[in-house]
Amino acid sequence: MSQAKTAAESTSTILIPVFVPAVVVILLLVIGTISNPELAGEVFSSTLAYITSTFGWFYMLSVAFFLVFIVAVAFTSWGHIKLGPDHADPQYSFPAWFAMLFSAGYGIALLFFGVAEPVLHYATPPAGAGETVDAAKQAMQIAFFHWGFHIWAIYGLVGLVLAYFAFRHGLPLSIRSALYPLIGDRIYGPIGHAVDVFAILGTMFGIATTLGLSVAQINAGMNYLWPGIPVSVTVQIIAIVVITCLAIVSVVAGLDKGIKRLSVLNMVLAVSLMLFVFAVGPTIHILESFLQNTGSYLNHIVERTFNLQAYSRSDWIGNWTLFIFGWTIAWAPFVGLFIAKISRGRTIRQFVVGVMLVPTIFTFLWFSIFGDTALNLIMNEGYSTLIADVQADHAVALFKLYEMLPLSSVVSFVTVILIVTFFVTSSDSGSLVIDSLASGGVPITPAWQRIFWAASEGAVAAALLLAGGLSALQTMTIASALPFSLIMIVAAFGMWRALVIEGHHHASLQTDLQSRFSGTSGKGLWRRRLAGLVSHPDEAQVGEFITTTVRKAMFRVQREMDKQGWQAEVHEDEVPFRIWLEIIKEDQVDFVYEIRMLEHALPDYAFPEMERDQENANTYYRAEVFLRRGGQSYDLFGFDQHDIITDILDQFEKHLHFLHISPASLPWNMGEHDAMLQVDPEPSRVS
Repeated sequence: MSQAKTAAESTSTILIPVFVPAVVVILLLVIGTISNPELAGEVFSSTLAYITSTFGWFYMLSVAFFLVFIVAVAFTSWGHIKLGPDHADPQYSFPAWFAMLFSAGYGIALLFFGVAEPVLHYATPPAGAGETVDAAKQAMQIAFFHWGFHIWAIYGLVGLVLAYFAFRHGLPLSIRSALYPLIGDRIYGPIGHAVDVFAILGTMFGIATTLGLSVAQINAGMNYLWPGIPVSVTVQIIAIVVITCLAIVSVVAGLDKGIKRLSVLNMVLAVSLMLFVFAVGPTIHILESFLQNTGSYLNHIVERTFNLQAYSRSDWIGNWTLFIFGWTIAWAPFVGLFIAKISRGRTIRQFVVGVMLVPTIFTFLWFSIFGDTALNLIMNEGYSTLIADVQADHAVALFKLYEMLPLSSVVSFVTVILIVTFFVTSSDSGSLVIDSLASGGVPITPAWQRIFWAASEGAVAAALLLAGGLSALQTMTIASALPFSLIMIVAAFGMWRALVIEGHHHASLQTDLQSRFSGTSGKGLWRRRLAGLVSHPDEAQVGEFITTTVRKAMFRVQREMDKQGWQAEVHEDEVPFRIWLEIIKEDQVDFVYEIRMLEHALPDYAFPEMERDQENANTYYRAEVFLRRGGQSYDLFGFDQHDIITDILDQFEKHLHFLHISPASLPWNMGEHDAMLQVDPEPSRVS
């Protein structure tokens, strides 16, 4: 096994039509920027102004659409659909899942903007006079709006689309898969390649922006701790080189040994900092402002969603709202892919509620603790110099706040360490995601490919810093987000179309178990059903039933289907112990009917007089029915061949009805891709 894995990891997985265009664009950008930084800075500045004035309305409308779409899907009848087969269980418990949602997001953004944004909006609000109580309220409402539900609707939409098509329909874990209901197998051609190229570029520039903000704050922290270290682009580029090397070490170590451990460390340090400031800061004021600001945010969410300052045009909307939303869209392939990977087995409704609520509440707490502590120091403690310090350099905001708190040097040092670990985590996680996209969704790739992308991220971040610092980073983020926002809209419509088909499938196959067996089968069926309900067979009994009665019934159906000119095949598998009939029709969804042996814990009502072993609970076995969409949760043990054939035909009839009522124009032949039952069997033990 290890030799096979080593061989796989040493073989190149590059998808040339995706890899080459992405690398060429990135290379041209880096070379052009380094060769003439001043000209590049001017180009970036004019590009930012053009995009902001021309497409600002489109960004705001797109983000509003993402939020409405994902919430609407969650609360329709589609919300019960699982991100995986019907019988799939979540891979992680709710606490573990919530913890990973936190670590997946935007830790560097919280550290950079947690103090800076409220202070800057308080000093110069987009509307009204600065440095007033109203300005303070407005500052916190804006911060909540920028980092609230809209951000996680963007991440959540990409994650939901990826998880749905990958885990429910067996398509590659790649952005192109969302277009399958619209263009079918053409996702494997130029259109799909172009989609993944845009996803790579968006992720690359989004991560480069993050790295640029990180080194600016690291430089500010080092200057605060050791005044001999200057705040300069040279120091920041040196920091990029050093920390990119650390990221390369982490990315070579892999997901579990590198990224997972760093993510846990990030979470512990971030929560510790937050609890420290909460304890030593104005605790009661923080709690009160958290509740008040949350209420104000909810009250004004619609107005702010569509506010483009149409009557008071300024650069504020581009420097803040559009930059943050564009940055999030650029990051969406990276964060969305991570969220998708950890969400297999959740229902759509569980996914949306978890992704939207938990990180948003944490973010509001973070801004309330750090932002309101800073505003309280300015308004009530006379620490007005904080405004000038933050306006001069956004990156020093957090460290200037620490000056007014106990243990400022220790906390500042811990913060620098946290920024470094966030930097490394973002770089190596982004490298894995970009490498996967450039390889067509392949999960195992050679180490040299991941090293290449990690180094590329550092090079792009350094080049953009040379070309104009934060302004250049903002421009490339917003520019790269423009095409990807279009892709996200198309992906949303693709998922909607797939869910419509899913509804047809559900309507055609969902039948009460009682009606399935009523009136159409042999006279003795009710007795066999009753015996099955109260008996608890062992493994040998169920195994013999499957290999004899079930097997014979399926082969009888296969022979009859062959006579009718339909291709039918019977397959068997020992692990897990199962047998399935597949009926294949060209250009249609293949029908799969499977009987699988599952182990269950013996229920308490069975043989109450039996002495039970608490450590090794007594078990029994069931011959359960599985269809392509997953387990159907009913047992056929004890049925005769006639009854089994009848159930196969009942399910096949519903399958044909689904094909009949589904729109013929939909390119939804999942026969080649949707092989969940064959390639991803669930464990045979059911507790």
